[in-house]
Amino acid sequence: MRLIVNKVRVALFGRVSGVVRVSRVALAVLCVSFLVVPSASAHVAKPYCEKYKCIALTFDDGPWPYTPELLDTLKKYKAKATFFVLGRKVENRPDMMKRMVREGHEVGNHTWDHPSLTTLTDEEIVAEVTSTQDVIHETIGLWPTMMRPPSGATNARVAARMAELGLPQILWTGSTLDWQARNKKIITARTLKLAKRNAVILLHDIVPETVKSMPTVLSTLKKKGYKFVTVSTLLGDRELAPGEVWPKKK
Repeated sequence: MRLIVNKVRVALFGRVSGVVRVSRVALAVLCVSFLVVPSASAHVAKPYCEKYKCIALTFDDGPWPYTPELLDTLKKYKAKATFFVLGRKVENRPDMMKRMVREGHEVGNHTWDHPSLTTLTDEEIVAEVTSTQDVIHETIGLWPTMMRPPSGATNARVAARMAELGLPQILWTGSTLDWQARNKKIITARTLKLAKRNAVILLHDIVPETVKSMPTVLSTLKKKGYKFVTVSTLLGDRELAPGEVWPKKK
């Protein structure tokens, strides 16, 4: 080993008046010689949700006065969630928004006023989304990287506008219809029934019964081995194209 090192020294270095001289070529060779090439058996870390049974709980239409209680529950169970927020509500509740981010949750764009985007003009669609992007950025210093069309109403025209804005459209694998039920037991049962690996479940933090159902939901699913993650964590290495709808409606 020492002989090899000495040969490398002789090959790379020369002396002029007792001072070590290193040519540019020698430096390049030296750098290359120390590159580590991974073997075929080198371990490559898998995305989190390939290793664990993940589920994404998503909450729409907030922030609202019930949101802090929900954040308390999520913190207690070390659960992360994704909040698709309305611009007009963000403007009035900056502290709630900052807490969401501080505690590791994800924030998505749910438009300013919750209209059905398919009924709007192109200009109105863009205004609903860009105004919400702006107020979220002004509030938490981050630009949302995804949006959810209100009521899941989208079409090719909405997708084209979202593609221009660089935002994929996030739907869900199951909805609790909690805004209709308004019943803690029903919402709990529906959420547990919809739970499956890599599920994206639609809930609302503006529904007080939903917030009250979360301790039972989280404790039950935690016992079944679920990890509660954001949509981005659930996606892992997959990158959604701007305007793309995910998960696909069946």
